[in-house]
Amino acid sequence: MSESLLKLHALTNRYIALGEGFYARTLPSPVANPSLIKINNELASRLGIPLDSLNIDSALAIFSGNEFPDGCDALSMAYAGHQFGRYNPQLGDGRAVYLGEITTDSGDVFDIQLKGSGPTYYSRSGDGRSALGPVLREYLVSEAMFKLNVPTTRALAAVSSGEEVARERLSPGGVFTRIASSFIRVGSFEFFAAKRDVDAIKKLADYVIGRNYPAAQQTENPYLAFLNSVIERQAALIARWMQLGFIHGVMNTDNMSVAGETIDYGPCAFIDDYDHEQVFSSIDRGGRYAYRNQPSIGLWNLTRLAETLVPLLADDTDKAVELAQQSLKRYINLYEAAWLSGMREKFGLTVNADSNNEDKILIENLFDIMHENRADFTLSFYYLSRLNNRPSELDENIRNLYETDDAFDEWLVKWRERLSKEDVTDEQRQLKMQAINPVYIPRNHLIEAAIRAAEDNNDYSVFHELHEVLNNPFTLQQGKESYMQPPKPHEVVQNTFCGT
Repeated sequence: MSESLLKLHALTNRYIALGEGFYARTLPSPVANPSLIKINNELASRLGIPLDSLNIDSALAIFSGNEFPDGCDALSMAYAGHQFGRYNPQLGDGRAVYLGEITTDSGDVFDIQLKGSGPTYYSRSGDGRSALGPVLREYLVSEAMFKLNVPTTRALAAVSSGEEVARERLSPGGVFTRIASSFIRVGSFEFFAAKRDVDAIKKLADYVIGRNYPAAQQTENPYLAFLNSVIERQAALIARWMQLGFIHGVMNTDNMSVAGETIDYGPCAFIDDYDHEQVFSSIDRGGRYAYRNQPSIGLWNLTRLAETLVPLLADDTDKAVELAQQSLKRYINLYEAAWLSGMREKFGLTVNADSNNEDKILIENLFDIMHENRADFTLSFYYLSRLNNRPSELDENIRNLYETDDAFDEWLVKWRERLSKEDVTDEQRQLKMQAINPVYIPRNHLIEAAIRAAEDNNDYSVFHELHEVLNNPFTLQQGKESYMQPPKPHEVVQNTFCGT
């Protein structure tokens, strides 16, 4: 046991009380020569981890899986999932170990998990390890998402294991420590639904409601309230992804958190040159999880969750199915409202009930023009947020993204006509737009450069500098112009990988 890192806030573990069918007890496998890459000081402080008395050796021992914090009753969770539409009855944490939950001084509760810490009961003959690249990718992207105001799991620490793992080639290994409001997935409910174990589904639902949706306990039908809450959070989450050009890459039901957070940053990526059908994931050969498809896949996944909850929604099956269907019908309106509201803000438009359809057409028209020109997603909005209500020399920056397309010039005229209905100054509108349209995103080529420097040369300076820039995504930083630029032709990343 560690005596210094988590002693003041010893971990608890309510999940273990659900019973052994929900997990397999698992201990991380020690590594011989770990080294600390980064501890998230800001997050550690929020969690109440005493940085002022932090012993680096002790921290390294915990974050590598070589020692365990106070109160740790480690386990790996059982779950199933639909992977690219096909059901797999048993997946589970194949390379993750749940250490327990920590409660902050403000009463917030977070789960802590090691990822890449060795084989588990659910590893399916795998080594349970992680290559260093996926550790660095998840650290960078999950923390960037947090700074971009997207609900997400977060990075607490990254460690180099000092060992090699065999993937396409031998690569340095790493261990990643992350936190979440919950690590329960839609696939967690599917695991027990496939066994027709209604008691287990009820236990799991009660656990999630108690942890993440306590207000549902006060309703007439807590399980229906739980379903409705997950639908609401997921609709808002995916709308936020779409507003930032984020592609999750592998929206299987085992990668969908019932807490409404982005989880499992495997082959994820942000769009550079815009394409409605953009896919990066090397395993998504049919484009199931393409950018444009993410909202509909969200509904597909939620439907799988609703199916598992039918036995809890009402004693009469027909009535329960009807309730589930009514809840799912809300998703489209919830998503479209969240998408349009966020897009209006990106475009500098205030909420105006009389202009709903007009604004939607204006917004979608730009995406079509962006698609035709393969214009950079993030830079399009960055430059748009700096334009005045009347044409000026500033137009040239955004105009250069659209080559010689007259359609964009025509669109810009219509956008300015729409702005004329707004009762704000240029400066007021620009400040609002710049507060939500980022200058910097974790671009694929920048992440790849950080990974290559670390894996090939044991150089983490590229990782640290990129992380520092992404820590302030909405602020133009002097001397960091290269971080806002799209990749040069030789830097383009065509495919991203899960890392398993």
